[in-house]
Amino acid sequence: MNDRNDKPVIVQSDRSILLETDGPSFEDARDCIAAFAELVKSPEHIHTYRITPLSLWNAAAAGMKAQEIIDGLLRHSKYEIPQNVIVDIEDNVARYGRIKLFKREDGQLVLYSDDALLIMQLLNQKALQPFVLGTPDGKHILVKPDERGNVKNALIKIGFPVEDLAGYVDGAPLVFELRDDALSGRKFGLRKYQSEAVEAFHMRGSNHGGSGVVVLPCGAGKTVVGIGTMHRLQTQTLVLTTNTVALRQWKNELLDKTTLAENQIGEYSGDSKEIRPVTIATYQVLTYRKAKDSPFVHFSLFDEGNWGLIVYDEVHLLPAPVFRATASLQARRRLGLTATLVREDAREDDVFSLIGPKKYDVPWKVLEKQGWIAQAICTEIRVPLPNEERYRYAVSDKRGKFRIASTNPVKGSLCETLVAAHRDDNVLIIGQYLDQLKHLAKRFKAPLITGQTANKQREELYAAFRSGKEKLLIVSKVANFAIDLPDANIAIQVSGTFGSRQEEAQRLGRILRPKGPGARFYSLVSRDTCDQDYSVKRQLFLTEQGYRYEIRNAEEV
Repeated sequence: MNDRNDKPVIVQSDRSILLETDGPSFEDARDCIAAFAELVKSPEHIHTYRITPLSLWNAAAAGMKAQEIIDGLLRHSKYEIPQNVIVDIEDNVARYGRIKLFKREDGQLVLYSDDALLIMQLLNQKALQPFVLGTPDGKHILVKPDERGNVKNALIKIGFPVEDLAGYVDGAPLVFELRDDALSGRKFGLRKYQSEAVEAFHMRGSNHGGSGVVVLPCGAGKTVVGIGTMHRLQTQTLVLTTNTVALRQWKNELLDKTTLAENQIGEYSGDSKEIRPVTIATYQVLTYRKAKDSPFVHFSLFDEGNWGLIVYDEVHLLPAPVFRATASLQARRRLGLTATLVREDAREDDVFSLIGPKKYDVPWKVLEKQGWIAQAICTEIRVPLPNEERYRYAVSDKRGKFRIASTNPVKGSLCETLVAAHRDDNVLIIGQYLDQLKHLAKRFKAPLITGQTANKQREELYAAFRSGKEKLLIVSKVANFAIDLPDANIAIQVSGTFGSRQEEAQRLGRILRPKGPGARFYSLVSRDTCDQDYSVKRQLFLTEQGYRYEIRNAEEV
């Protein structure tokens, strides 16, 4: 007989779940809860999750039933589950699939529900009316052919996520294989969790698969999951990336790990406009327009290839215009890749409705424990603001205060101490303000990489860092995304973007490739300023993932 006191879960009436980490059933309970609840925070002893409509819809889209969720909570819960939470789970899970979207043989898109009153309710929703053509029989709603995404997005906003069964076009075929590994002589192989992610997305080609998001930590090989999905589908593919450096890395990975030839991979960026069977484009070029009210010049790229798959790298950063374009791309399979579904604009439900539900997720600490990503020690070092700067800080406006605190000159001296302590390591100094970074580059006689650095020069400096020729790089926000620096093991953050959790996660991700003694992530913060206040917010994502921040004063370093 199981003693309830040994069970690690407490479910509360505000839909939060507390999970005690000290006990033999912690991991089983964590894996159970993670399937239907969002992690809020995970410090040492008690992790907090929250059940939300979106987390339940993600679970329902993955095939979970309400009773399965409730049974999981009952199995691990120390106390009785509040009745309102049970009702909430049943109601929200039941909402997913009450409305189904399918395509008739004549090609007409149709929303269906066996609840005639729900159909009537939807027909009277102003948000839905621009996209529908009426109802033939009280159980079906005819949808305008090009409004599949807009209908799904409108419906999730009013609390009725659609089960999209309308299927996908196959796209033009593209036959290729994974390349033999030159060192081992074996086929390039996906890790177990990467293969699981591909299969979770594909779902054996059923209408339930083919669109959705894979969430993996930085350094865990999201690009490889994209390549594995392309190989599974064998179809022409459009890959969207954050910048030109990321674009070139995708191209290099495809050439290294597949039998695709260079002339089969096109670059669509500010530098080049090639459309090939695999075309890799940047979000920046897609959202370019000549004037604020002009059309987007390059949106035609979405239709110029017969794409069977569109891959959205760093999907949590998807610009609003690309969201809008994606609303009309619902007939194509869509794969989102990200380290976090957190969006600072709270548009996670747009990702759900327009890209697809979360299909696969692995906690950072799980992959760290398995050795796939490096162990990291995170340290916040608080530095004093000099008296003359404190006066300027006191009389400045909010933005001025943040800049003064971020560019505190004492941080430069502390950087010297840390770089000296890590002279045998590969160090990145990362910041937000160019004047501050230029000063540090001059101080250390180290290369500086910013948005203005030519792509060719960036790639040369990254190559020098990888080879060990350069041991220290000063980098701006361009380092936040898709920089392949597998040997970097020390990051020193001198300034960041207000309270961006995304940014903190991405910067830590620069040093999470597995390597010898582990990784160190230092964040330099001006004491008793808004810099310190924002740092608490930036740390939130990492503490959610189980990383512990130690806090030290500059005088102790």
